Amino acid sequence: MSVGQFVLAAALKRQTRSKIDSHVINELRRLGGLQKHLFTEGNGALSKEYANVLVEITEAIKRIGC
Repeated sequence: MSVGQFVLAAALKRQTRSKIDSHVINELRRLGGLQKHLFTEGNGALSKEYANVLVEITEAIKRIGC
């Protein structure tokens, strides 16, 4: 996003998102996928712990704003 585009979006009170936010969201989604894979491979062992981690990852994505 150019400086002009950013200023226009800010003036119109539109939400702006940086490239870093997108990278963080993608990384959180990747980690969630890995967590789900570990849960599946473990045949449900530690399911409560895995579920808690997935909830935290989902909440982190929501806080970032996706």
